Amino acid sequence: MGPLRFLVVSDIHSNLPALERVLEDTGGFDGAICAGDVVGYGPDPGKCVEGLSGRNIRCVTGNHDYAAVTGDPSNLNEYAAEAIHINRRLLIDRHVEWLRSLPSSLSLEVEGVRISVFHGSPYQPLVEYIYPEEARQMAGGFFDDTGSDLLILGHTHVPYIHRFHERVLLNPGSVGQPRDGDPRASYMLVDIADGKINVSHMRVSYDIEEVASRMRRLGLPEMLAIRLFSGW
Repeated sequence: MGPLRFLVVSDIHSNLPALERVLEDTGGFDGAICAGDVVGYGPDPGKCVEGLSGRNIRCVTGNHDYAAVTGDPSNLNEYAAEAIHINRRLLIDRHVEWLRSLPSSLSLEVEGVRISVFHGSPYQPLVEYIYPEEARQMAGGFFDDTGSDLLILGHTHVPYIHRFHERVLLNPGSVGQPRDGDPRASYMLVDIADGKINVSHMRVSYDIEEVASRMRRLGLPEMLAIRLFSGW
């Protein structure tokens, strides 16, 4: 029997073409995890919710998801807040209820590997940004406090993989709004076999012009459309 393969995504941000290309590009998987922010920024919040809920993809809530549910974008910058107001108008009741049902964290065990998932961090699940160097410095405490072998974070839109002996701390980057200088959708594949964790970081191109054009037609902030092309 071969390894179990998990798709790990985060920060889809209502970018349906990017999500669809990721799902096509994987070549298949046994399960999937999302580290939050399904909505916000982009033009297709409802279809992105359906893309995850229809595949029973396990997901935690992100700060944009929370803002879309509560209608309170006060912790977001002006562009993100404007996008949330537009996203809310595009969501129907069942999409909002699915977002409302998302937990702030996930804990699961696969083949003896303990997995923890947070959007921000174990200490501040919604709002704390853990960038690559901070992740390296704080990993010991994170592992001790969560008891996990595989810790998955999102929120920064910056991908990284840190190995600490048999434990792994990763951020898959962003599907729909990368901010590491590469505009391609970012995701990771995690293979688990015999208690061992192997991670592959993947990138896939999608039709950015299509997404940017739809954002403009909906009146989403121009800056959010422009940054798709640079990945910053």
